[in-house]
Amino acid sequence: MKKLYYTSFFYVILGLLAGVAYREITKMNDFTGDTVLVALHTHILVLGFIFFIITLILAKLFNVHEAKSFGAFYYVYNFGLLITIGTMATRGMLQINGEDISFLPHIAGLGHAILGAGIIWLLVILGKRIK
Repeated sequence: MKKLYYTSFFYVILGLLAGVAYREITKMNDFTGDTVLVALHTHILVLGFIFFIITLILAKLFNVHEAKSFGAFYYVYNFGLLITIGTMATRGMLQINGEDISFLPHIAGLGHAILGAGIIWLLVILGKRIK
């Protein structure tokens, strides 16, 4: 369960830093347009910090962390989240510089799909623990 706490702690720090970075980078570059960096802060806090706090609560209440496939779920979900965060950060920085790479939204979409699979995986684990 400590791993869930430390993971949540990592994502809250990363999310807060992403919010500060967005503000400072756009200010330094006098950028006033649209960039996906706006959503990065929220994505990290909700899909990282809040998700793992809720998972920690589920571990305490239903012992989901003791399920055989929980370790695999944990790594798959984090992998999907890091893909999503990385591509959003990259695309946002490119947008600030007036550039873009057309395939980055597709990679971010893949990260989101992996996250979705991870959420369903956790719900299946939870369902087995509730029975």
